[in-house]
Amino acid sequence: MATNVLKERLIEELERLPEDRLREALDFVVYLRTREKNGAATRSPEDLDPQKDPILKLVGIADVEPFSQNIDQDLYGE
Repeated sequence: MATNVLKERLIEELERLPEDRLREALDFVVYLRTREKNGAATRSPEDLDPQKDPILKLVGIADVEPFSQNIDQDLYGE
């Protein structure tokens, strides 16, 4: 679809939303623009570097018994 057609369709869909959903839509658009501005939209998992982001060093730290034993049940009640 051409950009103008997409914008027109988006406006049509927005006009059908109740006000509380419009706020959600606006929040989402702001989120997308912020993500684009920060370059997050183009990053891939290979771009993640634990040396630059210390939080990444902790990923998977609790992926061992007994921490992970009942994690799905504890988190989701399944």
